[in-house]
Amino acid sequence: MEGEEGTSSKSENKRRFRRICVFCGSRAGYKSSFSDAALELGKHLVKRNIDLVYGGGSVGLMGLISQTVFNGGRHVLGVIPKALMSHEISGETFGEVIAVADMHQRKAEMAKHADAFIALPGGYGTMEELLEIIAWSQLGIHEKPQYAPVHDKVAPRQSWEVDHLSGPAPSGNP
Repeated sequence: MEGEEGTSSKSENKRRFRRICVFCGSRAGYKSSFSDAALELGKHLVKRNIDLVYGGGSVGLMGLISQTVFNGGRHVLGVIPKALMSHEISGETFGEVIAVADMHQRKAEMAKHADAFIALPGGYGTMEELLEIIAWSQLGIHEKPQYAPVHDKVAPRQSWEVDHLSGPAPSGNP
């Protein structure tokens, strides 16, 4: 029986996320629910003792979640391309910030340090980061979970993959 308990705790440890990468905007967005989601997610990470990996900015949703997680006593790792430092860093940054050469290196570095990925509202950059992580998953480059918001909720990857969205065309349509 002791061996069974050891096996159970080993599988629980494998499933427990230590670091989650959050893709999100360097602006707060036009809905207050975007900022609310960043603050709420930051509090959940702290409550569950999960560290944050993010895009390195100190403004917008990036600034909100990084400050929340850092002030909650968790480790924060920001990864930012040198070209974006003047656009996405304004004032104090929270936690450790690594400057990298470009966006590709940013995504690779973030993926290296994260156990899972979450996307909050953002612009084209956030979308591009999320889509690349999804593509890496489909290509078998990683097997880490990814989650993206659907309206005001968070939905598992399976709910928005193209395979699950395609179906028979409605009658009368080509």
